[in-house]
Amino acid sequence: MGQDHIRYDILAQDALRGVIRKVLTEVGATGRLPGDHHFFITFLTGAAGVRISQHLKSKYPEQMTIVIQHQFWDLKVTESQFEIGLSFSDVPEKLVIPFNAIRGFYDPSVNFELEFDVPLADDEEIPSGEITAYPVSAENGEEPAAAKDGEEKKPGSVVSLDAFRKKQ
Repeated sequence: MGQDHIRYDILAQDALRGVIRKVLTEVGATGRLPGDHHFFITFLTGAAGVRISQHLKSKYPEQMTIVIQHQFWDLKVTESQFEIGLSFSDVPEKLVIPFNAIRGFYDPSVNFELEFDVPLADDEEIPSGEITAYPVSAENGEEPAAAKDGEEKKPGSVVSLDAFRKKQ
């Protein structure tokens, strides 16, 4: 097999992050979520470009899941990141989250999930490039299946990009 000079794995991940960017841009333009849509977004708190309060950083030193549903403000989306105001225990916070820091995006209203293999800051291994879409449910206000410990997810479809990676 020839060497992948194009890096299809990176292009595919960027395209899927573009889905998140597009959705958040539309929500930012209207200031509200359409229908019953709402989002769980998991991101690495120590990733480059992430800006959160020291209180949140100490409470979530590796990763954090936010919910964008009823109460949010000042949603601004750029090509590389989004900025949003959310309340945590009645304390307003401003968060800046680069798209490449996102590990997961989940919309329980339509059972749509994207999961990115982004290494934690102290991990030295290269991400496998696997992106997974899972049909999961979040009944009774539960966290998405990606956030539950000790529970195996049933994949709906897996797009493995390893077949396109350069063999070493």
